[in-house]
Amino acid sequence: MKILHLDTNHELLINQLNALGFTNHEDYTSSKADIETKIKDYDGIILRSRFSIDKQFLDAASNLKFIGRVGAGLENIDCDYAQTKGITLIAAPEGNRNAVGEHALGMLLSLFNKLNKADSEVRQGKWLREANRGIELDGRTVGIIGYGNMGKAFAKKLRGFDVEVICYDIKPNVGDQNAKQVSLQEFQERVEVVSLHTPQTPLTLGMIHSEFINAFKKPFWFINTARGKSVITKDLVDALASGKILGAGLDVLEYEKSSFEDMFTSTMPGPFQYLIQSHKVLLTPHVAGWTIESKEKLAQTIVDKIKENFC
Repeated sequence: MKILHLDTNHELLINQLNALGFTNHEDYTSSKADIETKIKDYDGIILRSRFSIDKQFLDAASNLKFIGRVGAGLENIDCDYAQTKGITLIAAPEGNRNAVGEHALGMLLSLFNKLNKADSEVRQGKWLREANRGIELDGRTVGIIGYGNMGKAFAKKLRGFDVEVICYDIKPNVGDQNAKQVSLQEFQERVEVVSLHTPQTPLTLGMIHSEFINAFKKPFWFINTARGKSVITKDLVDALASGKILGAGLDVLEYEKSSFEDMFTSTMPGPFQYLIQSHKVLLTPHVAGWTIESKEKLAQTIVDKIKENFC
């Protein structure tokens, strides 16, 4: 079987697939149109998020048997159409879930203790102790929206704290010893911290909006290491300005390109200007699952799943 690699990944991916008897070709620069002219020659493709795999691409890939996405989500692939053509879809959420859990926790603790604000001030020669008095996580109720691989990893990280963890998910019976599953109404009545861990689907696009935010009984802290387009940034900014949201840790943004490799090239939208100027906001460039260890684990997960399905 011939595999075309469209993005660079950990070297073990190609090395181990070679050892399993697969023929591996690499093309990290050709345009999508150029790839379409030769994709019929391949049985599998492996990519991160370089471009979307749509109906036209899949029609050109007449011999394709699998698509391996070195990451958690499959939103850049027309999954329904691929499955009608008998193509196996392989993702690797197990590979970076620990990294995401640690990043979410780090963001939350940084916000609670004003670490980004205090660091900036000390670098400017300001020694403002009272203005940087933090708060503690113990005794609070933490809510997780989306209790799959990433949500469960974050809940596991919280076991060392004296907190109550609850979760909300559209799937039934996903709660475990680390988080009690509750209704959306109970979730919105009780939580003081909200961490988003949902995939990007038609149901989750724009799901964090003013009406949703204002349904929470208490002001809350918000962490998003999932997908930027799940949040309407203007509504988030309004909630930060009003105090309904006390602070936000954002690893992903609504303005990201679908490849996740860049944000935008035009002028910065107004809501983003607020985010970058606010000490209540902590920003990172979609790196929650982007550790040295996760790079290796993501690649190994893809190899293992290809081996399981095609060897």
